[in-house]
Amino acid sequence: MKRRSFVSDVLLGTMAAAIGTEIVFGANMPADYVPIALRTTDPFKLFEKHSEMTVLNKRPLNMEAQAHLLDDKITPNSKMFIRNNGLLPEKTVPEKWELQVTGAAAIRPQRYTLKDLKSRFTKHTYQLTLECGGNGRSELSPPAKGNQWTVGAVSCARWSGVRLSDILDDVGFKENAVYIAYHAADIHLSRDLDKEPISRGIPLAKALQKETLLAYEMNGGPIPNVHGYPLRLVAGGWPASASGKWIQKLRIRDQVHDGAKMTGASYRVPCEPVAPGAKVADKDLCIIESMPVKSLITYPKTGAMFPMDKKFSIRGHAWAGELQVSKMEYSIDFGANWQECMLEKPVNRLAWQQFSAAVSFPKKGYYEVWARATDAKGNSQPMVVPGWNPKGYLNNACHRIAVKVTA
Repeated sequence: MKRRSFVSDVLLGTMAAAIGTEIVFGANMPADYVPIALRTTDPFKLFEKHSEMTVLNKRPLNMEAQAHLLDDKITPNSKMFIRNNGLLPEKTVPEKWELQVTGAAAIRPQRYTLKDLKSRFTKHTYQLTLECGGNGRSELSPPAKGNQWTVGAVSCARWSGVRLSDILDDVGFKENAVYIAYHAADIHLSRDLDKEPISRGIPLAKALQKETLLAYEMNGGPIPNVHGYPLRLVAGGWPASASGKWIQKLRIRDQVHDGAKMTGASYRVPCEPVAPGAKVADKDLCIIESMPVKSLITYPKTGAMFPMDKKFSIRGHAWAGELQVSKMEYSIDFGANWQECMLEKPVNRLAWQQFSAAVSFPKKGYYEVWARATDAKGNSQPMVVPGWNPKGYLNNACHRIAVKVTA
């Protein structure tokens, strides 16, 4: 008889993660068997995403919103972009989960259960802007490698958890502490368990900000597995890659972290401007930290048609990394003239801000409405794509929608 082959532990874990619970007796499944619950590969159903989200890549899964889907002040789970570097881990049983905090610059290495975090430390909640460093990459010319994000790899959900600074105070850190590195439970695309899909981190100063969380809730409930259940580092205002998902281990390091996607061109841009298409040596690349000022028109949807006698209003969000947005403007004449919008204050630091304006058009015809934000230091969005870089990061050009005004 031919020996029966069974599913591997790694694959079983991945399938369990997609289903959202343990596959009881899963070890008995033949190697080539697909559970009934997974015979749909529809990510919209698997991850409860809005039907108008756009899938950019399935392995690993990456999905973005369209601008009009992001109209909510607080981004709902169904409209939050997905950025993965590897395969999803199995959904953890909360009672078995553990966070290890260690490292060369740690004074008292510790291990914490989820219960420890919830019972020993104060819970804090912040609305925090997370944006993929490559959001807007599709506009670069020549094209840059990577997911061709348009404008929808950004969100501003409500995150709840413990301050990372409280954990670091409990562990203690030496004077030579420089960086906090994260290690997560996701699986490398090769399924090699000795490789990490991504292992980034943040400088100590960012880790000590009161808004930097080890979050265990998103929008008032457990974090969905695709967004980092049961624990996610959330460092608002910086590239979302710094906000590691499925956190199992933190290291307090005495040097800048050198994990997966911390070296080479990953999440780095030229320290000085370069010509489009130029090759840039690693030594001439700088790590991305605070994201640039940016805005997004979320209403109306591009392609809208309005009669001249109907009131036309726009609204959207603006954000500026570590800074606050100080001014918001719109233009209907391709940037020749700008009108100021009404701009709300953020609900807390590192949250995006809402803007709105009533727009008047001189006559019927085709128009483009452009949006431009200015941060507290006077930096404004460029009207066209800013300086090219090898990986297509930090495109903060003005967002634009098309409008047709009828008689």
